Amino acid sequence: MQFADPIEMQDRLFAELSRMFGEEVPLYDRCLLVNHACNRAVCDLLGMLHVGFEITDAQLDRTSGERHGAIRIGRDDEYRWVGRFFACFGMEPHNYYDMTSVGAKSQPVIATAFRSTLHPQHRVFTSLLRPDYFDEETRRRIEETLASRAAFTARAKALIEKREREGGLSEADGEALIAEGVEKIFKWTGEALAFDLYEHLCASGFKIAADIVCFKAHHLNHLTPNTFCIDLYSTAMKFCMGEMDEAHFIERARHALGHVLRRGDRDFVRLHFKHLTRAEIAGFEPGVPAPDAIDRLAWGLAERFRGEPFRLSELSHSGFKDLTEGPPAGVPVLLRQDAYKALREAVNFTEKDGRRIASTHTARFGEIEQRFYAVTAAGRALYDECLIAAERDADPELARKDFEAYERAYGRHFARFPRTLGELVDAGLVHARYEATERGVAQRGKIETTDLRELRRLGYVEMEGLRYEDFLPVSAAGIFASNLSQYGTQSTARERRGYTQQELEAILGREIIDADVVYRGLSAASVLESFGALGLLGRMDGAWRAALEADAGRLPAGAAERFAEGSAAAAAGTARGGGGNLRG
Repeated sequence: MQFADPIEMQDRLFAELSRMFGEEVPLYDRCLLVNHACNRAVCDLLGMLHVGFEITDAQLDRTSGERHGAIRIGRDDEYRWVGRFFACFGMEPHNYYDMTSVGAKSQPVIATAFRSTLHPQHRVFTSLLRPDYFDEETRRRIEETLASRAAFTARAKALIEKREREGGLSEADGEALIAEGVEKIFKWTGEALAFDLYEHLCASGFKIAADIVCFKAHHLNHLTPNTFCIDLYSTAMKFCMGEMDEAHFIERARHALGHVLRRGDRDFVRLHFKHLTRAEIAGFEPGVPAPDAIDRLAWGLAERFRGEPFRLSELSHSGFKDLTEGPPAGVPVLLRQDAYKALREAVNFTEKDGRRIASTHTARFGEIEQRFYAVTAAGRALYDECLIAAERDADPELARKDFEAYERAYGRHFARFPRTLGELVDAGLVHARYEATERGVAQRGKIETTDLRELRRLGYVEMEGLRYEDFLPVSAAGIFASNLSQYGTQSTARERRGYTQQELEAILGREIIDADVVYRGLSAASVLESFGALGLLGRMDGAWRAALEADAGRLPAGAAERFAEGSAAAAAGTARGGGGNLRG
């Protein structure tokens, strides 16, 4: 039997989820239009910096169409079914996130993220409630309520089991599983139960628990598009939502585009536009934008946002988040996140005695993200140190009064981070992938050095930074706190227990992939491959080579080969993009 390709199914699933979410939340559909306009402005500026760079609307739609979603699960058995569901789409659990232990931002959930190991286009941050975080009586009520529902359909379970039994799904079965997920498992219905428990959890500060426990089905909490300049997008959303006047928007848009002007080098282009080969990017001629280029782009956006599709102030909304989570602008590591705040939506509770209670619920919000380079262990340690200092001294009021002053104050804490890829790699702070050049291979047998930096300088090796594909617990908790108007929670159990990755793996029935192992392994494998092509393996320092071979050996089976194949496909312009839906 010819099985459907899991990655093509994944793209189709997320296209359908995006369509569904846009129908449920009109504000989400409009935010896609805002992001598309901002991304186009960034591309226009990059075209001025790199003569020859251009991107079609179809390519822009694919690049902007990458999605990150989030769902929250109540029961262990439901969580295992979710893991098996995503496995049908080539998505595996990556990293363990203990949200119960992030200080004042803690929440009663643990999590992993399901994504493809290589070339991920889509991810779902999937949380699992821990009932034993609560006192005995609340825990009893939570478990009793969760036991009364059946969130996974019999049809979905049968299709998942068929895929596991036969090794894949036909096109028709794949479409059927997508329909089950979109229309029945993750669809918002506004139907809830246990109103008294809902009220108790919300009043006690556990809005996330209420969202998980008291609804008859799972629902997406957000679906996040990919942006090329998060500061431009956040500013545009505040303007379109009526939270910023036009003069202020133009000033902030100029500021954001100024960052792109200063940081939009070839490495930036390579990071954000995977359909371009390194050779194509190297062939772009340096350009010098006109002195008024940024002014024209900012004014052009302001004029465009006056149009009807961008009048978000006319839609129901709860405002935009005050501050962006993650590193400051200009520090290209990990990821930056922002969001429009969770909407207040109508909910109908059905009680055990048949009574219907009309109420409202606040949970679904509109996140945005911009991804940068994956950090090494040293890079992560430095980031965490800088973040602690920055958050300790942060002054939210300064951000409202003088955003640029706030940005400078926040950014000072990250001054130890270099700003360019080459400097970050040389400092041992981010992961990179290497490839021997034709020029280097032609010099095989004549090369005197094994120093990677020198090999790059000589043009014998090319380098690209590995993009960070995972999540930051503190940033995620900051998003939760802002959207719920509740900063964090404390366990009410008599004895607070700790949670472990092994516990979540037992629930899933499989190991969770350590993404750092993959980043290290891909980088190590590329160094070994490059040195082999240059004829330098025998001249490498023994300890260094052994360490690289150990890291490469920890990659999932076939990962290095699949990475190379995916890079070749992207270079040929055939790599599949995410399924975006831009309506309005």
